[in-house]
Amino acid sequence: MSDRLKRILTGISSANTVTVTVLAFVLSVVIGGILMILSDQHLLTEWGYFFQHPTDAVSDSWTKVSDGYVAMFHGAVFDPHAKQAVRPLENTIVDATPLVFAGLAVALPFRAGLFNIGGQSQLIIGAVCATWVGFTFSLPMPLHVLLVIIAGILGGALVGGLTGLLKARFGAHEVISSIMLNNIALGVLAWLIKTKAFHDPHRQDAISKPVKNSALLPAIQGSSPEVNLSTVLAIIAVLVVWWLMTRSTLGFRLRALGSNPDAARTAGISVSRNQVYAMLLAGGLMGLVAVTQISGTLSASHAMTTTLDNGIGFTGITVALLGRGKPVGVALAALLFGALDAGGVAMEASTTPTVPHDVVTVVQAVIVVFVAAPKLVQEIFRLRDVRRDGGGAAPSVAPATAVDSAAEAV
Repeated sequence: MSDRLKRILTGISSANTVTVTVLAFVLSVVIGGILMILSDQHLLTEWGYFFQHPTDAVSDSWTKVSDGYVAMFHGAVFDPHAKQAVRPLENTIVDATPLVFAGLAVALPFRAGLFNIGGQSQLIIGAVCATWVGFTFSLPMPLHVLLVIIAGILGGALVGGLTGLLKARFGAHEVISSIMLNNIALGVLAWLIKTKAFHDPHRQDAISKPVKNSALLPAIQGSSPEVNLSTVLAIIAVLVVWWLMTRSTLGFRLRALGSNPDAARTAGISVSRNQVYAMLLAGGLMGLVAVTQISGTLSASHAMTTTLDNGIGFTGITVALLGRGKPVGVALAALLFGALDAGGVAMEASTTPTVPHDVVTVVQAVIVVFVAAPKLVQEIFRLRDVRRDGGGAAPSVAPATAVDSAAEAV
């Protein structure tokens, strides 16, 4: 099972190209438009008498789809009619920030041949540590925020490192151990928020004490309160992971480990030690997601609940795959998903009849399906790899491999 899973994931990463990714997005937009039409009963009625009045169905369908995607754009990027025209872009950044950390937490160990599916447990334990530091101590704001960030990183790294240790020491497959740790962490969270040490005495529901105001991430000056220090941390994380994987000795060892563990071992690289390092770093990145959840703006109460994870750990897997495992690609994929989430809310609120937000979920899923099956996209668009022969250069209709080579270099 382990070798087969790695071959599938490696195939997704290596076979995917920039061209295929863009075409996958185009296909998902088309399918999303079809779903908008199918969700409108009036349009379905018009299509029922298409041969009598074909222009009615085509015109109204185009209006429905175009209005939906325009509303999505206005809700995700720029709304000229809003009081703050760039506020939608800020909403996109807010939604994308935790996905950057989550995507990097999957992409980094994947380069070392490990599949981190334990983001949920790493986030939860990171949140437990960050929340405890946040409501226990009374400190000046800069120091308190710093300690909350460190606590979140250490909590996530603890769980990630445990997964790596089980893999390195006992050969336990990281997917199996991560799934088990996810269940354990959920149980620990459900128990902790009911204990006297964590439960908010002013609330009857299962929720922890809120962190103090001095532990909240400060907003970036000149922006809305929702855009805070976590966005800066996300940019730093992308740069650090890029440098780590392309310029550092540790990054070389991790990449060698992911390419061929036996060859890496023969070259004197400690496989077990570097497996632990990879999962430690991944857990620390998921710990930063916990900080954005608790001390950022994603949790209005700034406290822990049983819905703390909100699926971010698993969404990070799709972001990492869409970003082809590259730090910059992960950041762009996170922005795309953030834009779809923010725009989907606006689309649902602005269209009549309402376009359900579920359309956005389907679009996201379709993107991932096509990215995971690049051969399908190549067949749909008739992309072929025409190789040069001795008689001269044949015109190529294959995906832009030069762009991919440049992306690999970056």
